[in-house]
Amino acid sequence: MGPKKLKLAKKGVGPMDGFLTGEEPHGTHNFEWSLSGDNKATTVSCNKAGTVEDVLKRSSQFRDISEKNLNKELVIMKDGKAISSHFPCCLIKNNERLTVKYVKAVQNANPVNGSVQRKRKRRSGELVFHLLTKGGKDVVNIMINSTLTKIPEMTVYAFKNENVKQALRRDGRLLDIVFTKNCVLSHTSSEVITEMSSLVDDLDGKSFKIILLNRKNPPESLPESLELDDMQNESQIIDPSGDQAPPKQSTTNGSLNENTPNQKPTLNGNMAPGSMLREIPNSKDMKGRLLAQFQHLVKGKKTQKQTPLSRIQRPFRVDYGKNVQTCNEVKTMKKLMDLSNSVCHVRINGRSGGSGFLLFGKCVLTNGHVIKGIYNENENQLTEKVTVHFSYESLGQVDPGATVEEEVVGFEVGCDVSGHTYDWALLRLCADQELPDVLLKHFRFLPQRGGICIIGHPMGAVKKIDPCLIVPREGLNQVVERHQAEYSQGPIQLVTHQFFDGVKEDIRQQPKTLLYESCFYYGSSGSPVFDEHCNVVAMHSGGYEYPNGKDEIQNVIEFGYPLSDITERIVIQMVQRGRFDVLKEYLDCDHAHQQRVMSNLKNLVEGRNIIAFKNGVNDPLVCNDEGLKKFFEFFSQVDEPVPMDICN
Repeated sequence: MGPKKLKLAKKGVGPMDGFLTGEEPHGTHNFEWSLSGDNKATTVSCNKAGTVEDVLKRSSQFRDISEKNLNKELVIMKDGKAISSHFPCCLIKNNERLTVKYVKAVQNANPVNGSVQRKRKRRSGELVFHLLTKGGKDVVNIMINSTLTKIPEMTVYAFKNENVKQALRRDGRLLDIVFTKNCVLSHTSSEVITEMSSLVDDLDGKSFKIILLNRKNPPESLPESLELDDMQNESQIIDPSGDQAPPKQSTTNGSLNENTPNQKPTLNGNMAPGSMLREIPNSKDMKGRLLAQFQHLVKGKKTQKQTPLSRIQRPFRVDYGKNVQTCNEVKTMKKLMDLSNSVCHVRINGRSGGSGFLLFGKCVLTNGHVIKGIYNENENQLTEKVTVHFSYESLGQVDPGATVEEEVVGFEVGCDVSGHTYDWALLRLCADQELPDVLLKHFRFLPQRGGICIIGHPMGAVKKIDPCLIVPREGLNQVVERHQAEYSQGPIQLVTHQFFDGVKEDIRQQPKTLLYESCFYYGSSGSPVFDEHCNVVAMHSGGYEYPNGKDEIQNVIEFGYPLSDITERIVIQMVQRGRFDVLKEYLDCDHAHQQRVMSNLKNLVEGRNIIAFKNGVNDPLVCNDEGLKKFFEFFSQVDEPVPMDICN
């Protein structure tokens, strides 16, 4: 069989990781099985946790058939879909019929065992989803055993709070290409994309096709060995006598060779072939030659004559080196690490939606486009469940998250009457719970230049930080022209110079946005942007992307909306919607620049004649709260005109 299963066998990781088998009882249920092509069915009973194959082996008829099909692979079908031999028996319905058959096994197969007994706490929240056995374009062949492609679909079992990649790796029937390439699940009907890092919680009963998203490397995740260790460390393999045992073979019917040489333990204490770790022959000589070639190459690069492209790039390399040093100072990074606790992963029905951060009180700020598809603007309510997760910092981490209220506190996507674009949503958390520090206390107005740091969840991955450099408005043309020059040197041009001209024009029409070059793309919308002094100044929102001719997407430049503008809009909507409870939370969160913010807001309210601020002072809720009363009195005051000096 392919290298995937061989690697699992080496690590000693069984596919039943997550289930208690052997001794834990459950309610008795019966199901039927029949040999493919034979209508005669046999009933088997099950009253303790285990795999489907475990239960089938209790049937003498099945054991007879199994003996006649040595060295073949067992295929079990449920509702016309292939399930794994280690499929949990508790997911088989009472009186349901399964069909079994044997197919030619892949040569040199070393599959992991589904019937090894494990003593551990059982995981809850079992679910199943389905996959087509043929992938999309460029990844058609996804099955280790190509014979299984004759069955249109396969069923995969999973547990809540784990991601797609973990479930598929446990299944063990897919080729490594599914995990080493940037593959995703595409819903067979809606074509909605689910990434490998997404949770499986909302996939129950749905059907998908594995497709290649692009030719980029897959999103960064844990090394494979660590992922497997994470699954394995929760359990200990024991045989029925109570002694520790290595994994057995079960998917094929070949028996174990009693003359198998002794195995050595790996660093984590599991049994692995002794040949797993050994020095590559002549590796020291090879290393020396490669090092000499690399040094020669670097020397040649330094003596090369600069091209026009390198002259375009050089000013940015120099500036970046000078300005980003502040973001890399230890004291700055320590403070940013503390502030990162307030950054969260926004999930919609368990799927990655974007990023966000705790702004004040129990209110989380994110981009409006993150929830736009599930927001009923007429009723100001969410139509699907949204949760936020402040501690998603490692894969496999169990974080139930905090649920967001159905009523959206504030929302704005689009242009206002003055032509300024806004893209924000304010969500309020449901229950009282321990929350991290609010970031409004660290608010500051936009800097004009220097280093910044963005913290969020790009590609829906674990929390990350990206130090980068502000692009001043006068440097915009240089950045765009650099990208255009790089693009023009590629073998294929899919966009014209008009695209790059359009980027410059569109940015000029939005003079308030903060510009920078970042590696944070999809999934990072709603991330806070910090300045060199760890003050939050903006919210990361988007970029101008184009295909670079290598089946990859690249951004010309990224942008964020100033937090000062967003807070002004939040206050206005709170007053207009009568959400004085949220307004009070905002006012209770004092910060160094609050007086300036209030002054700017008053000018805006008076300039647009927003009468809700004048009427609010008479509201009964306001009259009973000293803080709110003082707030509305401030907006109802009439500034005295400043007398002009008249020169005679």
